[in-house]
Amino acid sequence: MTMTPYASDYPSIPFDPAYKKFFEDFYATSDTPDAHEKYVDFFTKDATLIMASKKAEGSEEILALRKGLWEKVNSRVHSPRKIFPYGPNSDEVMLHGTVKYGLKAGGESGLDWAAYAHLTKLDGAVKMDFYQVYLDTGAQSK
Repeated sequence: MTMTPYASDYPSIPFDPAYKKFFEDFYATSDTPDAHEKYVDFFTKDATLIMASKKAEGSEEILALRKGLWEKVNSRVHSPRKIFPYGPNSDEVMLHGTVKYGLKAGGESGLDWAAYAHLTKLDGAVKMDFYQVYLDTGAQSK
């Protein structure tokens, strides 16, 4: 099996392959600067997204938050290292990874992150209805 750049390690418990593919596609889209609407499509229409201290509810707010995340960076590379389902075939996971940024002002930055996600399937498509990312904003501002 070929590993994608966004593949993660998982514990040895059953976990829906559609969920694994979802996260690979999600982080690839997260790192694509102009894929704002595609990014929003990974969420349900009424989803909640919390990114450190920023909170967005619903598609319009998530789109605005997403656009804001690209104001100071021209590149972003997520490396989701490990994804921990809450149990066999769970729709809840904790995630851990790193992200590197190429800054518009020049230079690079990066940091570790952790996240909680709740997944659901709508008409066969995997979506998140809740996603919270935990970042060390002090490290981010250095």
